[in-house]
Amino acid sequence: MMWRMLFLLLFLTCAAPVLAHDTWVETNTNLVRTGDAVHVDLRLGNHGNDHRDFKLASKVDLASCTLEILAPNGTRYDLRERLADLGYAPKEGYWSGKFVAAEPGLYGVSHTVDKLVNHGTPARSIKSGKTFFAVSPSLDHVTTELTAFDRPMGHAFELVPLANPVLPMGPGLPIKVQLLWKGQPLANARVSFIPRGETLHEGFDDRYERMTDADGRASFDPTTGNQYLVVAHHRADEEKGEGYEQTTYSATLTVFVPELCPCCLE
Repeated sequence: MMWRMLFLLLFLTCAAPVLAHDTWVETNTNLVRTGDAVHVDLRLGNHGNDHRDFKLASKVDLASCTLEILAPNGTRYDLRERLADLGYAPKEGYWSGKFVAAEPGLYGVSHTVDKLVNHGTPARSIKSGKTFFAVSPSLDHVTTELTAFDRPMGHAFELVPLANPVLPMGPGLPIKVQLLWKGQPLANARVSFIPRGETLHEGFDDRYERMTDADGRASFDPTTGNQYLVVAHHRADEEKGEGYEQTTYSATLTVFVPELCPCCLE
């Protein structure tokens, strides 16, 4: 009986899916005046409850990742050298960098990771994360004519907003995304829209989760202001290579939903 139990435990361990922390990026605000600073955080966690929480766990290895700001004019700024360690210990906290926006428009934050991991099965882990913020000459009159949010950033696995994730944005305005895998829509995939501080139900939580349609699209209507972490995962057992037996993908998009849309206050 003891040998049978040991064999079963070994089998379950080897058969378990590869799990790894997710990465995401977020800013301290999604709207600033021209010339003001935005603080960009690079975070690692989201491991509990089947990768559906907002909790920090460890810290991103900067050597294996990219972190860029995409300006409205197409210029890319590498943020890695500007990052400060906000953790007390090597595996605590997160990275944060300051960026001063010189021109108005919609800015994107792009982050990727591509590395080999082993959590029971050697795997290649490919991650992407993104968020957006707007820069306006005046916060009293903010334009909603912001474009390029729906352009893919070229990530291998990517959540692309189909509705402006910054302005207009507020309760009742849907967060619409399209999930792309290698540039093509991925159908029948679970997308989680996780509010900060909320614990999702075990299994599929229809309050905060949607399945993508045939075009890889999913939509969620927030009912209250919060920071929302949009997350999707995909595992490709057929993608094997030297040193890994499968490839896992994760994509995150952080959306700040204000209690009242700034455009509605005018």
